[in-house]
Amino acid sequence: MLIGVPRETRAGERLVAATPATVRKLTALGHDVVVEAGAGAGAALPDDAYAEAGARVAGAAEVWAADVVTCVNAPAPADVDRLRPGATLVAQLAPASRPELVEALAARQVSALALDAVPRISRAQSLDVLSAQSNVAGYRAVVEAAEEFGGMFTGQVTAAGSTPPATVFVIGAGVAGLAAIGTASSLGAEVRAFDVRPEVGEQIESMGATFVQAAGAAQEVSTDGYARALTSDQEAATLATYAAESARADVVITTALVRGTAPTTITAEMVAAMRPGSVVVDLAAAGGGNCELTVPGERFVSDNGVVVLGYTDLPGRLPRHTSQLLGTNVVNLLTLLTPGKDGALVLDLDDVVVRGMTVAHAGEVLWPPPPVQVSAAPAAPPPPEAPPGPSPAELAAQQRLRGRRRTVLAALGAVVAGLAIAASPPDAVGHFTVFALAVVVGFYVISAVTHALHTPLMAQTNAISGIILVGALLQIGVDDWLVTGLAVVAASVACINVFGGFLVANRMIRMFRRGAPTTGEAAR
Repeated sequence: MLIGVPRETRAGERLVAATPATVRKLTALGHDVVVEAGAGAGAALPDDAYAEAGARVAGAAEVWAADVVTCVNAPAPADVDRLRPGATLVAQLAPASRPELVEALAARQVSALALDAVPRISRAQSLDVLSAQSNVAGYRAVVEAAEEFGGMFTGQVTAAGSTPPATVFVIGAGVAGLAAIGTASSLGAEVRAFDVRPEVGEQIESMGATFVQAAGAAQEVSTDGYARALTSDQEAATLATYAAESARADVVITTALVRGTAPTTITAEMVAAMRPGSVVVDLAAAGGGNCELTVPGERFVSDNGVVVLGYTDLPGRLPRHTSQLLGTNVVNLLTLLTPGKDGALVLDLDDVVVRGMTVAHAGEVLWPPPPVQVSAAPAAPPPPEAPPGPSPAELAAQQRLRGRRRTVLAALGAVVAGLAIAASPPDAVGHFTVFALAVVVGFYVISAVTHALHTPLMAQTNAISGIILVGALLQIGVDDWLVTGLAVVAASVACINVFGGFLVANRMIRMFRRGAPTTGEAAR
């Protein structure tokens, strides 16, 4: 099959549906590729690079007459007439909002596959153009906001004082929202994000942002994986959250888009409550805009000095990488349609992915497609029931019993200690007194020390053990065998404490040295 890659005719468009790298993959599938002269100029991809990759550079008429035509945007009416009957068109067609285009393609006997109608199932992720471009748009939205914002995103501490980090509020934690969160976090901003799907809270926090929640705003997902519109109660709850968060934010990035339509998330009153110099980046401007003041494709400044960016070409502002991603999506689709890798295109409408993308075929309009059931993870089994515990009365009885045991043991210990003191020589009484006071003081000192100070406290205990060791060594040489035996035991225990303490302290100190292995790692 001959695949044609035309030059985009939409004003300001810099993307192209194939790059030299993806052309090589298309030819490896057995297809021939023809590229219109200058098609990659906007992405800095010259015609010579396409020719070296195995494509043929030709005029527009030959490209539009190819067996398969792939382009970024929907073709103009004049270009639809250039398509030959029976050809296959692969592009972003927006079939839900452009039924007249779908009917014109069906009347032309064209098999049209919409890249922006990929079913939201795991197997189709590699074909999802919207996800790839949303990722780029989320990144570029932060770049545009940083350009407009009159300050630094990260906080600074200088000799002249400190500056706080910028506060960024992101509405929506889809692909674009998560990309914006990650980019703003990497620039050092304080990022807060909201999504009506509570299950994405973990994803938001994993990107370094704070998950903002609103009671009563839990959105459902339809059977095809796309989010449903909010109910009136959910919308009221979310608007209250948007008002509070936008008032404190320096940058607001909105990404809410439901089937190509942008619900209002930032009202004119919310913009009026924002600080002068704040920035709103509306990633849903192509669908009408989430902000009431958004002008699609334009930069607007409100009366109170808030900049509202409604650019609709954010992915196109990074044309080289975006074209590569788009071209890879096209390659993945044609790989699915060329199972034999022999250049023969097979349109299997029994495949839910192919059927979901096909909007016209053999003179018939196939939009909308039948619903696709999104597979859901099975519910977790309920935890096993724990065995019934003791009743409060039984717990109280056990506690009283333990208290009695401690009292009896303490009394027996006191009696034994008294008998030992009474039977000891007079000189030993003073030693017993010092020992008892040391035990009491040591218990209260160690129990009152916070865990963070246990390591420096260990150095002090090593010093005390060193004193014990010296004293034991002095007593080892006496004639009394009992004293000598006790001195040997004391010296052994003190040595264990000293050397063990130093090993533990050394291991903990090495943990805070960059690149130094711990004792266990060094042993391995």
